[in-house]
Amino acid sequence: MPDPRFRAFADRLRARERAVGYWVALDSPVSTERIARLGYDYVTLDAQHGLLGYAGLLAGLTAIDAAGVSVGLVRVEANDPTYIGKALDAGAGGVIVPLVDDATGAAAAVAAAHYPPSGRRSYGPTRSALRVGPTPRDADATVVVLAMIETPGGLANIEEICATPGLDGVYVGPADLRLAVGGTHPNDPAVDEPFETALRTIRDTAATAGIAAGVHTFTGDQAASRLAEGYTFATVSSDLAHVEQAARTHLEAARR
Repeated sequence: MPDPRFRAFADRLRARERAVGYWVALDSPVSTERIARLGYDYVTLDAQHGLLGYAGLLAGLTAIDAAGVSVGLVRVEANDPTYIGKALDAGAGGVIVPLVDDATGAAAAVAAAHYPPSGRRSYGPTRSALRVGPTPRDADATVVVLAMIETPGGLANIEEICATPGLDGVYVGPADLRLAVGGTHPNDPAVDEPFETALRTIRDTAATAGIAAGVHTFTGDQAASRLAEGYTFATVSSDLAHVEQAARTHLEAARR
């Protein structure tokens, strides 16, 4: 039987209800399970820049499901039907697709995530049949597809991307977006103004199109601020960053 958490999350996202998530970069199923028990609406496994191979992805999704609270999403390696299909077959409740530059790319991502006749996903749900589906119609209704807006092309074509049929939302990669608006590094304060303008444009365009808009943030306070500004969902930092931050804080305290 399908897990009702997946359909409930998809319905909430499509209704543009607020959600808070977490980002996992480490291949550490035990810590991922602990994080997934805390109450985050979703936990994203980063297969693009994270330290996760396919075995780690599968173990991470299993750990999230074992916690029984959050829905597991995957940022796939690329906008490619193989990567998207493997993530969904492993049991992801949705995919975040990087480097979407235009409506053609967004449509390709949607097609790769949905079964015929609306898409091109090959039927072989493997583990996901236990949680998401198992019929193509059930899977299509439950799986969410989010296109990352992080390039000059994605920003320039945001209206066409947001109008793509079947796309559930857009997701801002702030580091690359800051580079896209002229920053010399991902934290360049010199481009704060065009960066904030781009964030507003993405948020407002998604709202006009009636789809969700999400953003990656580096602290819970930042996530709260972006949600207050009108973003639909926000992801908080990552396990790798928090391990380092906690270790540094305790080291500094001990040496004082």
